[in-house]
Amino acid sequence: MNKAEVIVVNEVDEVVGYMDKMEAHKLGILHRAISVFIIDSNANWLLQQRAEHKYHSGLLWSNAACTHPMKGESNVEAANRRLFEEMGIRTSLVKIFSIQYETVLDNGLIENEFDHIYIGYSDDLPVIDPSEVAAFKYISVAEIKRELNGHSQRFTPWFHLLFEQVVKGVLVDSPIQKG
Repeated sequence: MNKAEVIVVNEVDEVVGYMDKMEAHKLGILHRAISVFIIDSNANWLLQQRAEHKYHSGLLWSNAACTHPMKGESNVEAANRRLFEEMGIRTSLVKIFSIQYETVLDNGLIENEFDHIYIGYSDDLPVIDPSEVAAFKYISVAEIKRELNGHSQRFTPWFHLLFEQVVKGVLVDSPIQKG
């Protein structure tokens, strides 16, 4: 499978085939995805601003990294690969939940994803890939909430969907111990 393909899945995340990434997004075909959240030792969250030329959601703020797993690649391998490719960070990642969502993007493409959500802790300053990331910042949960309330259009649609659930997972029953 080349990097331009996604893993097509059913509503319980069973593989049903493979498809060109752009075609899947044009048709709104359900496919597997990964979202990575990174938190530092001061409880600040690492956000990235997507590169302007990305095929969707350019210059919007989002979680630390996102990707689509490749054929033969486990979800956690994909999460680690993409976190390093986009942000230059290596850290232990743990899956905290999965969610299926569908949303129309800014350019008419459709995200219909079975998204596996990973979390990790790191104080490393990112070394970004400028072809993927325009900027980054570590920001508190309170600041994120203020930004989402006052400037929601600055964030990716999936960040809106995932943020509160990730906060709840971190505060209630995160499988990772900080430190």
